[in-house]
Amino acid sequence: MRLDKYLKVSRLIKRRTVANEACDAGRVLVNGKPAKASVNVKENDIIEIQFGTKAVKVQVTDVQETVKKDEAKELYKYL
Repeated sequence: MRLDKYLKVSRLIKRRTVANEACDAGRVLVNGKPAKASVNVKENDIIEIQFGTKAVKVQVTDVQETVKKDEAKELYKYL
């Protein structure tokens, strides 16, 4: 699954266009490397997102096309 879509489905970032912009600005790292929105995300990847002064680091535990809001937190775990 594309990185921008994963960020939206997992609700780490609310909108796909915002996820796209964050990737273009170099604020999203996958496995320690700056990632474009089109990067393919798979299980056990480490995603790091820079939100201003705060950084969020998560490990992908599952990849699904659609999930309910309650189940979105099951797609990743915080590191």
